[in-house]
Amino acid sequence: MLNFKHYPRFVAITIIKFYQKTLSFDHGVLKIFHPYGYCRFRPTCSEYAISSLEKYGFIRGGLKAIWRIMRCNPWNKGGWDPVK
Repeated sequence: MLNFKHYPRFVAITIIKFYQKTLSFDHGVLKIFHPYGYCRFRPTCSEYAISSLEKYGFIRGGLKAIWRIMRCNPWNKGGWDPVK
């Protein structure tokens, strides 16, 4: 049974997983264009978002995921950056 307290987190994770299976260059059908990956971070931003939502909840985990996406730019070299 899904608790209503965790419903926003569940919906956000479901949307991210749908994105991964459809539009993601690292996980979905578009991977054929970038077989070695496209994201400059490991784990990828969508994997990071799922992990942070599971660990910290909808608000704090969502803010951490947004901060990670904002850091994904040409001036950041990326690298290994797990959820802390």
